[in-house]
Amino acid sequence: MEKHKKNALKAAFILLGVATSSPANETKGPFAPNWDSLKEYECPEWFRDAKFGIWSHWGPQSVPELGDWYGRFMYNPQDNKNEWRTKGGAKAYAHHIKHYGHPSVFGYKDLIPLFKAERWDPQGLMALYHKAGARYFMSMGQHHDNFDMWKSKHQPWNAVNMGPKRDIVAEWQAAAKSFNMRFGVSFHGSSAWSWFEATRGADTEGPLKGVPYDGNLTKADGAGKWWEGYDPQDLYCLPHEPGADRPPSYMNRFVARVNDVLDSYKPDLIYFDGGIPFNRFDIASEFYNRSIRWNGTNEAVVNIKGVGEPRRKAVVFNIENGQADDLRAYPWQTDTSFDGWFASKESSPTSTKKIIHQLVDIVSKNGNLMLNITQRSDGTIKDYSLKFLNEMASWMEINSEAIHGTRPWTIYGEGPTKITDGESNKTKRLSYTTEDIRFTTKGQNLYAMIMEWPNNSVIIRSLPRDKKLWFGQIKEVRLLGHPTPLEYSQTQDGLRVTLPPKKVGQYVHTLKITGN
Repeated sequence: MEKHKKNALKAAFILLGVATSSPANETKGPFAPNWDSLKEYECPEWFRDAKFGIWSHWGPQSVPELGDWYGRFMYNPQDNKNEWRTKGGAKAYAHHIKHYGHPSVFGYKDLIPLFKAERWDPQGLMALYHKAGARYFMSMGQHHDNFDMWKSKHQPWNAVNMGPKRDIVAEWQAAAKSFNMRFGVSFHGSSAWSWFEATRGADTEGPLKGVPYDGNLTKADGAGKWWEGYDPQDLYCLPHEPGADRPPSYMNRFVARVNDVLDSYKPDLIYFDGGIPFNRFDIASEFYNRSIRWNGTNEAVVNIKGVGEPRRKAVVFNIENGQADDLRAYPWQTDTSFDGWFASKESSPTSTKKIIHQLVDIVSKNGNLMLNITQRSDGTIKDYSLKFLNEMASWMEINSEAIHGTRPWTIYGEGPTKITDGESNKTKRLSYTTEDIRFTTKGQNLYAMIMEWPNNSVIIRSLPRDKKLWFGQIKEVRLLGHPTPLEYSQTQDGLRVTLPPKKVGQYVHTLKITGN
């Protein structure tokens, strides 16, 4: 009787599109799928040491080079001022009609064969990222477009079966490992259910008014087409009324795809574009338990957004396009973009100086920065991205010891410039002054990073004469990149340091304050 029950349960999972080879709830380990258990998590030291990561938003949406959310916007002929999800619609739709045709004939799925990655050099790019100071790399697993960038067992619309016909995740991982960098995969497909609802619409005016878009096609419609044998509903999701609840089959299939990546690639970190998807805490507990089996200790990191302070110990809290306004008790991460989320001919880059300012401020507050650098559909990056990476590498060559492997001090910094937006989901890359200083520590060293170069000297007001430091009295002050120690004096006003007459390096300048 018990055997029949197990077989029936297995059949039910198959109907729901869930892999039965390694369901999450069968893994043995100390973590259970609930917040109370997950709060026993300790962020691994490798993540706290790494400080800086690079992310690759890349896929079929890179083909038009019109930025993020093209796959949805191309089905919205008109912008709705009250609906941010269509704010780029009119532009994307017009571009699509001009370059590819009407979405009833040439839909999002038809961009996939144009996504070829023919000039992609993961090893060469990873060399640039590592030299620029990145110590982990995040591959796109799937965006909202529901297209898997690996050899997926649960999504036939994937980069191995079509498009580049390469396992993007596997090749990125191999490149990262060759530089001893940690590796992650991001998942955004939990929202594909609503994101692709527009594919089943139609023009409300014009010569093709009422002609259904290609989201209404079925597998049978593919006869004789490039996508013969594939079901568009696997990509666009099952037809449903806008706003309808996601069925268990959709949610379970998503979780199965995450577990597929865990099984196949054993990543160090995974990222979700929101909270833990569908409150399936078994995703996190499964990852933690597996990591213990893989490594002997839990080396796993789960990046999520939108979780309150008491639960941030259970994961690594992520702030998209924003920063913490103060030193945080638990390690956290900012994710933001250097030049947009997906390749765009209209994008403009952020200055190297602004990115370094942001990195320094984040690290001083116990955080990491994960920076997206876009790629064209052929796999190449833009010239301005290469310029940035080289400038970042030059800065890291002098200052990396104040970033990598450091821990925060008792305060993050001093000076008049404050990040006030906190977790407002909108990065403010501010203009700092010569009085703005950010601190990190390592061993018997306190690093004071000066955000703007003063002319002759700098005073660190957080270090008056009677200030007790963990290493005792100050014995030496150096400027990283300068060959000899600097003159200094300590009064009740603070530590005054005489600077070299000629500026060393660019952007942010680091004083290394050493004790016994």
